[in-house]
Amino acid sequence: MAVIHINVQYRPKPQLLLNAFLALFIMHDLQIGTGIHGFQRFIYIPAKHDAWVSVLIGGIVVHVVVFFIFKTLQLYGAADIFGIHHDVYGSIIGKVFNAIFIFYFLTGSFVVLENYIEVVQAWMFPEMPSWFLSLSLLLLVIYGVTGGIRVIVGICFFNVIITLWIVLLHIFPLKYADFSQLFPLFETSSTGILKGAYHMTLTFLGFEMFYILYPHFKEKSKVQKYAQIGALISTLTYLALMVISIVYFSPGQLKEDIWATLTLFKIVKIPFIERFEYVTVAYWMIIILPNLMFNMWAAIRGMERGFKIGEKKSLWTFSILLFTMSFFLKTRLGISELNAQFVTSSFYIAFCYPIFLYFLALIKNKWKTMKEKKP
Repeated sequence: MAVIHINVQYRPKPQLLLNAFLALFIMHDLQIGTGIHGFQRFIYIPAKHDAWVSVLIGGIVVHVVVFFIFKTLQLYGAADIFGIHHDVYGSIIGKVFNAIFIFYFLTGSFVVLENYIEVVQAWMFPEMPSWFLSLSLLLLVIYGVTGGIRVIVGICFFNVIITLWIVLLHIFPLKYADFSQLFPLFETSSTGILKGAYHMTLTFLGFEMFYILYPHFKEKSKVQKYAQIGALISTLTYLALMVISIVYFSPGQLKEDIWATLTLFKIVKIPFIERFEYVTVAYWMIIILPNLMFNMWAAIRGMERGFKIGEKKSLWTFSILLFTMSFFLKTRLGISELNAQFVTSSFYIAFCYPIFLYFLALIKNKWKTMKEKKP
C-alpha cells in the first residue's frame, strides 16, 4: 500500500484567506451553540449557588488552552493539525491521530444536530419526525460547505450581528430576581465547583476549530488576540446567564429544568407574539448552522489532507452517515448518554491534548534544529 505523505505547511489560495478580526466572530459563534439552551442544570447540581464560579473557571481554562493551541500553530508558521500530526508522530501514527480528529469533528456535528432536533421537537413540533429535521439541516450544511470556508465564515459574522438583540431580552427575568440566592459566596466545596467547571466542557467547545482554520488567516500574528476576545465575550455571556438563572429560579427548579435558558424567554411578553420562546428556538437554527458546517468542513478537510480523499465525496458520505445515524437516536436518555460520552472525549481531546501536543511539538522542533546545526 502506498504511503500518503502530508505537507506540514498548508497555504490556501489567496481568495480563500480571511481577515484576522473575523476570528472574534468565529470563536463566539462556535461557542454559542445548542449548549446554551440548558447548561445551567448540569453546572448547578454539583456547584449549587456558586455555579457562576465554575463558569468563570471554565472560561479561564479556555483562554489557557487557546493560548497553547496558537503557540503550537506558531511553531510551524502556516500549518494545520493534520500536518502537525504528520510531523510530530510520523506518517503512520500521524494518520491514526488524524483519523481520531476527523471522527471527533464528525461526532461534534452529530451532537449539535441531535440536540437541536430534540429542542425543536420538545418545544415546537412534537410530532415532527427526526429524519425530516435532520434532512433539512443537513441539506443546508451541504449547501454551505460546498460554498467554501468564506461562505461559512460570512454566516458566522452575520449571525453574531443579527442575534445581539437576544442579549437584551435577559433584562426581563431580572424584574423577578432574588439576589440573596447568590449568598453565601464560596460555600460549595472546591470539588463541587471543579465538577461544575468540568461540565462546562460541551458548552465551551469550538475553539479547537482554529487548529484547522489557522492557515486561512492573513495576519496570523493578530489571530490569537481576536480569538481570545471572542472567547472572553462567550465567557461573559455564559457567566451572565448563569447569574440570572441562579437569582431567578429556585434551587429546586434549576436542578430540574432541562432547558433553563429557553424557560427564561417564556416570561418575555411582546403584544404581537404570544410565545416568544418559539421565536428563539426557530431563530437559534441560524446560530447552530455554522457549528454544523464548521465541524463537517473540518472532517472533510481532514480526509483530504490526511487521506487524499476528495472533499465532495467525503461531504456526501458523511452527510448520509449522519442522516442514517439520526434514525437510531430517538429518546432523551439516548441523547443524554451521547452528550455524556462526547463531554468525556472532548475534555481530553479539546482541553488536555493541546497542552500535551504543544510540548511534544516544541521538543520535536528543538531536536530538528539541533540536528540541522550538526556538521
